[in-house]
Amino acid sequence: MVRRTTEIRLRVAKAKARAKSAVGVAVSVGAAAVLLTGCGNAVVADPVDPGGQAAQPVQPVPSKMARTCPETGSTAPRPAPTLIDGSPANTPEGERLSQAIGAQGDGAFADIYSTQITDHPAGRVALCVTDLARGRLLVEAAHAADPEADPARADLYLSKYAHRTLQAAGDKLIDLKAEFPIYSVGAAHGAVVNVTTNEAGANSAAFKAQLEKATGGIPVAVRKGEQPTLLEGPLPAAP
Repeated sequence: MVRRTTEIRLRVAKAKARAKSAVGVAVSVGAAAVLLTGCGNAVVADPVDPGGQAAQPVQPVPSKMARTCPETGSTAPRPAPTLIDGSPANTPEGERLSQAIGAQGDGAFADIYSTQITDHPAGRVALCVTDLARGRLLVEAAHAADPEADPARADLYLSKYAHRTLQAAGDKLIDLKAEFPIYSVGAAHGAVVNVTTNEAGANSAAFKAQLEKATGGIPVAVRKGEQPTLLEGPLPAAP
């Protein structure tokens, strides 16, 4: 059994479902789900006028100023951006823009969209894409679809791989016949596929090489993990 989780898309064995959260979604349902998160070097986006007029095209910052896109899968405690009626929540501004961006990243811009982080920092959205020029168009399209979503709150980051590219690479590993089990498949920084297995598999260079061959050359990081447990028992057999 292999678990796969994705930040904004949940796919389960023979069924598909979707789930979105402020920072990332990590779900285990049935036999598999995949989490694809993270990205590479960052370039801060210049704002788009709230009236809909585009500002000057995004200009990459010098490499010495580049930053690494934070990993949304971190287990470190992270304070809630705000409180609504006493409950931890995302800021309304960040959440609205994030939803508008996600809709575009899941649609017309799926070829360049990698991932996003709501309220990083509070009130802003970190958007990771493989093409900065089209990433800017994505932000503009999000604003056009929802004029109340403030495009000036978006920051663009550069990723090596699109979300769907990493997802496809992860899918190739799910049913891979190998000497060691694959417990989960994920990704970080839009540049690497993460795999958890048992201790022997984590220490096997041959296993890592087999995985990277299966992904078509996309780097794979292998580490020891825990075998996922189904809460509702095994999946029913096909009729």
